[in-house]
Amino acid sequence: MSAGDVVVANAPFVTTLRSRPGTIRMGGSDTEAITVRVEMPEVWDVVRVETSPDESVATLKAAALAELYPRARFPEDFVIKLRGIEVTNENLSVAQVGALNGSIFLVTYRRRRPVR
Repeated sequence: MSAGDVVVANAPFVTTLRSRPGTIRMGGSDTEAITVRVEMPEVWDVVRVETSPDESVATLKAAALAELYPRARFPEDFVIKLRGIEVTNENLSVAQVGALNGSIFLVTYRRRRPVR
């Protein structure tokens, strides 16, 4: 381990792989907080998010977009997926859609983009 490595106590290993340093914290200081990974292939980047299981998926998506793609004007232009399946009701909580500690979400454009 080098001096630049970031160690996150009690975070699942998958959330530490090639993610930005630091953690986005949502939902206050909940002792039952879970840590999830949010990936965005358009920018080839990943963030680690510590959230309450009761936090909505829409809030998780908005926080991830603000960090990964701040120039996104409309969050509804993006979808969020868990286990490859789109979360169609983003008002559900993270726990209600089946996310666990160490789950991986994917945020991507709703429609395919032309290659330039």
